[in-house]
Amino acid sequence: MPVNLQAPNPQDLHAVAGIEIGIAMAGVRKANRRDLTVVTLDEGSSVAGVFTSNRFCAAPVQLCRTHLAANVGTRAILINTGNANAGTGEDGLVRAFSTCVALAQHLEIAPEQVLPFSTGVIMESLPNDRIEAGLPAALADLKAAHWAEAAEAIMTTDTVPKAASRQLTIGGKVVNVTGISKGAGMIRPNMATMLGFIATDAAIAPQLMQELVREAADRSFNRITIDGDTSTNDSFVLIATHRAGNAPITQLESADSALLREAVFAVAQQLAQAIVRDGEGATKFITVRIDGGKTKDECRQVAYAIAHSPLVKTAFFASDPNLGRILAAVGYAGIADLDQTKIDLFLDEVLVAKDGGRHPQYREEDGQRVMKQSEITVRVDLHRGPAHATVWTCDLSYDYVKINADYRS
Repeated sequence: MPVNLQAPNPQDLHAVAGIEIGIAMAGVRKANRRDLTVVTLDEGSSVAGVFTSNRFCAAPVQLCRTHLAANVGTRAILINTGNANAGTGEDGLVRAFSTCVALAQHLEIAPEQVLPFSTGVIMESLPNDRIEAGLPAALADLKAAHWAEAAEAIMTTDTVPKAASRQLTIGGKVVNVTGISKGAGMIRPNMATMLGFIATDAAIAPQLMQELVREAADRSFNRITIDGDTSTNDSFVLIATHRAGNAPITQLESADSALLREAVFAVAQQLAQAIVRDGEGATKFITVRIDGGKTKDECRQVAYAIAHSPLVKTAFFASDPNLGRILAAVGYAGIADLDQTKIDLFLDEVLVAKDGGRHPQYREEDGQRVMKQSEITVRVDLHRGPAHATVWTCDLSYDYVKINADYRS
């Protein structure tokens, strides 16, 4: 069961002017499964993305990078679930491009104006013939309000669809920001198998989009981990259709930009946290905050050492306050000049360790009380400087092993 996460109410998801979404059953891996999503974008829309740092990246990731670099204007997004089209060599690229060609022909656009995305099993040939056969049904299904349906259609081992939306006013004009994501395992973004799509109808200078999507990723999807595995297919895309009618945002430092950025960041963070809450087998949502670092990078380094530790994660699953495991993770995080005599460790409000040792007033029953909660904050103060960073993770349960042992069955 996901941790304090419910399916989105479709009525809470604001349509984004200039975008329509259609879903179909293509039988990519299983019959009678809505597994094909087409998103169409009005001409003139701007798109930017960040992708997996895994060098064994999937064919659709390679094509997306190429098509975005061509700078011909994205007009459509094509998403399939059930097959990742990763580890498939040249044949995978051919099959992925074939789906772009097919959709482009239906829409009378260039294949390079289509961005393909795949998620699912690695090292199996993409059934591009089934995807192409399913396109007419997806196109016939196009509607502006299909965000909730799309969130469900892109799921793999997810148990709950993930979507979020915000509405704000910029320069007297109503602006919508809506997004969907999928992911429950194989999650450790460098960028973070996860996919994320956020769209806005705000008018914003195209040259600002890449910086905005990178900053949004760094505040959200690059702050989550479930199992420490960076997928072959991770992708996060930001779309602006410029249809809201606001005066175009031309500087990221402006007041209008600040409003839009916070809305985008809020949606991205909600989607990212939803992935952790729906982590495979997760029973607890854990916030790891590191304070007092010299730099943000070293704070993230320590946070991920804690969040990735199987020993720490299994202790949280068992509600066992074996908290020396956290201190051990801090110690092996790789900060060469770390002074262990200055480290403080908190579980929520409970001070566990002070100056590198067990706090005299700490009682194990206090630690266990916190660890039995479904939401927990681990805070470590390094007392080295002013920097801080936060990462979100979950526990590691028996069900995680079961799910991944049976993933292909």
